[in-house]
Amino acid sequence: MDNDKIKRYTVTAALPYTNGPVHIGHLAGVYLPADIYVRYLRSTKKDVRFICGSDENGVPITLKAKKEGITPQQVVDKYHKIIGDSFQEFGISFDIYHRTSSLTHHQTAEDFFENLYKKGVFTEEITEQYYDEKAQSFLADRYITGTCPRCGNENAYGDQCESCGSTLNATDLINPKSTLSGEAPIRKETKNWFLPLDKYEAQLRDYIESHKEWRPNVYGQCQSWLNAGLQARAMTRDLDWGVKVPVADADGKVLYVWFDAPIGYISATKELYNYAKLGVWNPMAEEFYINPQHAIKGRWEDYWKDESTKLVHFIGKDNIVFHCIIFPAMLMAHGDYVLADNVPANEFLNLEGQKISTSKNWAVWLNEYLVDFPEKQDILRYVLTATAPETKDNDFTWKDFQNRNNNELVAILGNFVNRVVVLTHKYYEGKVPARGELSDFDQQVITELQEAPAKISQSIENYRFREALTEVMNVARLGNKYLAETEPWKLIKTDPERVKTILNIGLQIATNLQILIEPFLPFTSEKLIKMLNAGAYTWEDAGQADLLPTGHQIFEASLLFTKIEDAEIQAQIDKLHASKTANESRTEVAEFKPNIEFENFSTIDIRVATIVAAEKVEKTKKLLKLTLNTGLDTRTVVSGIAEHYTPEEIIGKQVSLVVNLAPRAIKGIESQGMILMAEDAAGKLSFVAPSNPVESGSTIR
Repeated sequence: MDNDKIKRYTVTAALPYTNGPVHIGHLAGVYLPADIYVRYLRSTKKDVRFICGSDENGVPITLKAKKEGITPQQVVDKYHKIIGDSFQEFGISFDIYHRTSSLTHHQTAEDFFENLYKKGVFTEEITEQYYDEKAQSFLADRYITGTCPRCGNENAYGDQCESCGSTLNATDLINPKSTLSGEAPIRKETKNWFLPLDKYEAQLRDYIESHKEWRPNVYGQCQSWLNAGLQARAMTRDLDWGVKVPVADADGKVLYVWFDAPIGYISATKELYNYAKLGVWNPMAEEFYINPQHAIKGRWEDYWKDESTKLVHFIGKDNIVFHCIIFPAMLMAHGDYVLADNVPANEFLNLEGQKISTSKNWAVWLNEYLVDFPEKQDILRYVLTATAPETKDNDFTWKDFQNRNNNELVAILGNFVNRVVVLTHKYYEGKVPARGELSDFDQQVITELQEAPAKISQSIENYRFREALTEVMNVARLGNKYLAETEPWKLIKTDPERVKTILNIGLQIATNLQILIEPFLPFTSEKLIKMLNAGAYTWEDAGQADLLPTGHQIFEASLLFTKIEDAEIQAQIDKLHASKTANESRTEVAEFKPNIEFENFSTIDIRVATIVAAEKVEKTKKLLKLTLNTGLDTRTVVSGIAEHYTPEEIIGKQVSLVVNLAPRAIKGIESQGMILMAEDAAGKLSFVAPSNPVESGSTIR
């Protein structure tokens, strides 16, 4: 959208499921980049509303309730507060953090559905859906697991495979199983309302192709969906928890969670308006997190229906299809709403080399971080921004966390501010000294300072937050370089007038930093404001070299950051592994698969084979290319064990090999069989091998 046409911004962050706390992957993937963007817009005096809330509908909630033996309402009440408090404590500056269990949301979602229904947008279809006879219940997508038809993952859900990221229908799964009873479900007829995405395919293609500036991962995934051909998708589900379908003959049905969840952005915006209109909390508002200063005093519709509004969705990559295909199709069908101008989806953040897993407790939870590192929110904000998975998956490690704090925040940003403030107090009683004649070097430094805000702005406005943070830190590096090369602590004896100029410029750089770091490190910016006794400058002030007037009194220096010791980091690493181990000890053994006939089993030919060579498959993390001696021949097998074994340690190892499995091309290599591995609750793979050496080719009976 042309910047000259923008009157206001509506910025949304994906609604987190309230079935557990939020972890660093959530923060890095969605909420931190969104907060940086919004804080920057506010500093530039833009009219912006930052919208989010708890997604309290859908099957993940009911699954959690079933697991904990409580009601879905108890689940969402518990985690809504934990999540909301965590966001607030980390400075995620939502104007409202809403709830999809609110009356406003239910009414808004029902009205939206009814609008489309009356227009004849939906098709009513009687289809065969999975039904659990033992539980006597239709099965929503997440109540069904099975083998992904695209990558072979045996634990794919009925709506999505978390291994390859494919969006699925439950009926796509191979060997489906109900998570309620463990039984294989049957198919049973039921009526639901479908959104015919195929009818909006041309509009959606025009919309997507008009945004080639989107991140490649977003644009590419959208094109992949469009090129595959869109199909109608059910917008209702047979479930008893959620927003009721507001039409006749819809008993026992609720809106599909991915229909009502994005409408949650709209209902939350309405709630901001309701708050200003009523002037008091509505019956549920005490459960919302609202910034009263940003309550909407005009029309809420302006933030959703006015063509001069720029709408931006911050999401993770697993939500791309819902925000770029399904939600836009819904808005097109309605006809009154603007479409998103950008959807800057991040990739995934891994933890210590492994995928973050809530089920395996392999995560750093925000609420626990604040206990272990009180008042150190900005350190985590800094590290997660510096390592943000903007275009590819990235990894968080505690050692990198320590190094970035000690070597960057302490040694660069903190060191510069501390030196210039301490020297000002030492030589001039904490008063800004008068600037004298400028040298060429002084002018060069001032010029670089003046150019910095535009560079940072360009990066933020193009959603390159890592790059923007680097430019901010370059300003701190500029300050350190200036002090190091001018050495005012030496000049004070020979040229005290020159020192006045140096410290004046140093203080102007520090004052600029309080503005420039605020979107990224708001708590540190606040500390710097107090230390410099400066006003709350806005972005238009940034770059100026005369923000602090001569004679202005600053306060004593205090450390912005302190070093993190090895013992603190080791404690976090130990805690991470201990929590995972404790979780594994509580993990139940997976239920058996359905029975098969002996004739089926007897067709499998399993032999002992010996690994004679092994090497990594290029451009993969998990695959090894193995050469195996079967006693009858030598063959190649590609196996996903590279994260568990190195090539060197398995040569000579005897393994169990399915030798009559049809060959399959994997990464361009023909794999002739499958090695049998045992997988424990933690996902660790071990070879299924004879206890004593036997001749290669021996039959396993």
